[in-house]
Amino acid sequence: MSAAPKRIVCLSAEAADWLWRLEVWDSVVGVTGYFVMPPGAEARPRVSGFSSANVEQVAQLNPDLVITFSDVQAALSAELIRRGFNVLATNQRTLAETEATLGLLARVVGREAAGQRWLREFRQRLAPVTPAAVRPRVYFEEWNAPLVTGIAWVGELIERAGGEDIFAARHVEPTASGRVVTLQEGRDANPEIILASWCGKSVDRHQILARPDWAAVAAVQHQCVHELPSADVLQPGFRLIYGYERIKQLLEDPACIAAHSP
Repeated sequence: MSAAPKRIVCLSAEAADWLWRLEVWDSVVGVTGYFVMPPGAEARPRVSGFSSANVEQVAQLNPDLVITFSDVQAALSAELIRRGFNVLATNQRTLAETEATLGLLARVVGREAAGQRWLREFRQRLAPVTPAAVRPRVYFEEWNAPLVTGIAWVGELIERAGGEDIFAARHVEPTASGRVVTLQEGRDANPEIILASWCGKSVDRHQILARPDWAAVAAVQHQCVHELPSADVLQPGFRLIYGYERIKQLLEDPACIAAHSP
């Protein structure tokens, strides 16, 4: 495209949030239903969930660019391309890839300078803490049936915040199916802190606390089980800074410190 797009449909929430921050909201004509509309922002038609979209409604918006995210939207991206739409599909999995993707989007909409200003803040606010000599063991749960542990960027946030991601070895798995863990694996890893964000639904903390054979798990004994907002931890964009700040707070929670005490 020779000029910045003027009619953009964001089928990923992190892209919509980023374009709002770059002050090109007037060019956004449709968004995913998972986007948390910022205060004062003019509402836009919600044309998709996560894995599916109303393609006819997207077509009616006459976009000159559709932004999608992840392998979950691969089939949707292909369908939109077959329909003749310009599609930018991203698949960031790490914090470095997230930063690069945000920089790319800023260039696409002609807001590279503004994007660099925001990215400086992104880097500064994600600065690692000085970890304690012994780091608390943290289990992050992305889904509960089956249990799915966190994707790479979530593990990176945990470790930057001073925790030890108990399933860090699974960071390399790009899909949720590759990050499935069993109840026994969770029990045997004995996390001292459990953080959860179940994509698309509220976390049932009591269900976690009542899991069979988890009564001896340190995080369960001390009830150090916390929900994180999906918009701040499962959407790989600028809002990860808020998830990071919350993780840092929770790792300093008195109950979690008690669970971590020798």
